Amino acid sequence: MTAMDRIIPMIDHAVLAPDATRDDVLAGCELVAEVGTASICIHPRWVTVAAEALQGSPVAVGTVAGFPLGATTSEVKAFEARQAFARGADEIDMVLAITALKSGDYAAVRDDVAAVVGAAYIADAEEPVVKVILETCYLTDEEKRIAVELAVEAGAHFVKTSTGLGPEGATVANVRLLRELAPEHVGVKAAGGIRTVEDCLAMIDAGANRLGCSSTRKIADGLETT
Repeated sequence: MTAMDRIIPMIDHAVLAPDATRDDVLAGCELVAEVGTASICIHPRWVTVAAEALQGSPVAVGTVAGFPLGATTSEVKAFEARQAFARGADEIDMVLAITALKSGDYAAVRDDVAAVVGAAYIADAEEPVVKVILETCYLTDEEKRIAVELAVEAGAHFVKTSTGLGPEGATVANVRLLRELAPEHVGVKAAGGIRTVEDCLAMIDAGANRLGCSSTRKIADGLETT
């Protein structure tokens, strides 16, 4: 397997900048359709635009819920998920209820994830995927362990390192830790600060199954020269 075949199909191309426009989303759709990433991840407002642009493409449409702080209520996150799936999304990257976790309110954290997972199946989406963003930069290793355990209990399909908007993105140490903590059937997504081929390979070698990247073009161009 070449590096290109190994890396590109793992990428969730992120178009999540606060000032990302419709044209930015459409340009992202053109890119992911061209290179063949796993998905594009865009703000909820643009789900219909992306779904229409990628109709007939194997590239999934992803969006976010509770982004970027995880501080909205479970009802709001579940509504975001239901609406997104109804508009054509295939995947949701939701932000963990970070403050609830750090307050020791573990049942609330588990129920928060379960609300979004439940919304995915209520929406009758085809093979819906829910990824839980832990925002590891704010958590101790023990809190990371608890967060993974609660996300898995609630039915999450992936645990994810970061939003990419916090003070620290993905690290090899955190990806390795999440891979050790999560059962085999739950994926690990590394996101935040992954900008080069070398970054991608380091995260994959640490155990990542998905890569959240906004530098997909740069990475693809780098792969073509290797």
